[in-house]
Amino acid sequence: MKFAALLAIPICAFAPAQDGGLQAKAEAARTELAGMLLSRLQEVMKSQGPAKAVEVCHGEAPAMAEKVGRSNGVRIGRTSAKLRNPSNRIPAWAETLVAAKVAEPRFIQAPDGGMRALLPIRLGQACLVCHGPDAGIPPGVRSALKAKYPHDQATGYQAGDLRGWFWVEVPGKKVP
Repeated sequence: MKFAALLAIPICAFAPAQDGGLQAKAEAARTELAGMLLSRLQEVMKSQGPAKAVEVCHGEAPAMAEKVGRSNGVRIGRTSAKLRNPSNRIPAWAETLVAAKVAEPRFIQAPDGGMRALLPIRLGQACLVCHGPDAGIPPGVRSALKAKYPHDQATGYQAGDLRGWFWVEVPGKKVP
């Protein structure tokens, strides 16, 4: 999608009071998944070390997204302009926004009356053990990343950097 096409997308097309709660639903799902993932990562890092935390993102995070999606009636995932996991590819509707590296939440009206949300992920200091400059990533973590993600692009960041986005698709009313 070209930049001109981006201008045709109705971004923030909803007034919060008029969106039927779709924005709140998208944000609640993101908050639930982010909290679940962060809690699990912190638990594993504390008990087993950061190399084992790589397995959480690789093996457990997709199931977490499925669970949160089912419980909230949405589709949800994570993506980035610099992918670690190729399964986290950018949804077609978000390609232009990701290419533009939008740093603020974006809410887009879907053709079915639903909403698409792209919500930024910023890196905290603790994230740098897996996503920071290559020289600062411990050898055990580097080995785990290479084993799970041979084409990893998700390093070289600093605390506060835009790492990627949670994407959420909130369905609208089904058209008969």
